[in-house]
Amino acid sequence: MEHTKSGPSGWPELADVVPVPQDDGPSPVVPIAYRDDFREVMGYFRALYFAGERSPRALRLTAEAIELNPGNYTVWHFRRLILEALDSDLLEEMSFVDEIAECNPKNYQIWHHKRWLADKLGSDVANKEHEFTMKTLAIDAKNYHAWSHRQWVLQALGGWEGELQYCNQLLEEDVFNNSAWNQRYFVITRSPLLGGLTVMRDSEVDYTIEAILANPHNESPWSYLKGLYKGEKNLLVADERVSGACLKVLKNDRSCVFALSLLLDLLRNGLQPSDEVRGTIEAMKNFDPETADADLAISVCSFLQKCDPLRVNYWSWYKTTLSSQI
Repeated sequence: MEHTKSGPSGWPELADVVPVPQDDGPSPVVPIAYRDDFREVMGYFRALYFAGERSPRALRLTAEAIELNPGNYTVWHFRRLILEALDSDLLEEMSFVDEIAECNPKNYQIWHHKRWLADKLGSDVANKEHEFTMKTLAIDAKNYHAWSHRQWVLQALGGWEGELQYCNQLLEEDVFNNSAWNQRYFVITRSPLLGGLTVMRDSEVDYTIEAILANPHNESPWSYLKGLYKGEKNLLVADERVSGACLKVLKNDRSCVFALSLLLDLLRNGLQPSDEVRGTIEAMKNFDPETADADLAISVCSFLQKCDPLRVNYWSWYKTTLSSQI
């Protein structure tokens, strides 16, 4: 594009800058139809970028470029270099990026820039960052970028005090929110205020089993329950509350895959079947005579083949591993 004396959008301060046009090669196969304003702003941006200019006008130009394309990582990188060179007000910059993020909540470059700013600003902005991610997650509870940023802020800057209660709130609103279950596990295993998984396990098992019994076909609490015993299968097998939850669910719904698979896992890892366990599995055999195998674990696996058709091949294979142990 020809150089205009007034600069982009009538900026007289760029009158001395010769824009650098986009170079797509001599014969682009599919040339991009850039908008005129985009082409103009990026031409001036490239000129200042190649010159390595760290100035207020360069900072203003990056804002224009970001408005046109907030995913341009080179523009964000150059903006950070300018901010540092000018010793700019980073709180003001955080306000700028927050406005951009509200309109582009899944833009990686924006969240990376926010983390850079938060790291520079320190613990004083922890609460504000938590408020921002809460606002973002209220709109989209599965926003990976927001969750990742929230976890980073917790670990780097603090703000753990109300995090478990926040997880409680999210799960009260939607117990199927697997992201909230993931955050809950993150909190009980990482928070310096709670004492760690060993301290929290007992109360968390009660909380999780209550959620399971209320919604047996919600996979998240079943996964969470197993996670509470990560690396300690012996404790999982020994805790009668776990097998008890499986049995309570199966008495009302013999086809609950999550209860069946966990019960199978317990039997495979050494659960000594009580009369209640035997009685429940015997009742399942009567319900479907084809599952009437002599070994209890094989019986449960056979039943899973019937009620979990999407993974029938897996359960068929799993059954062969059980048979080889008899």
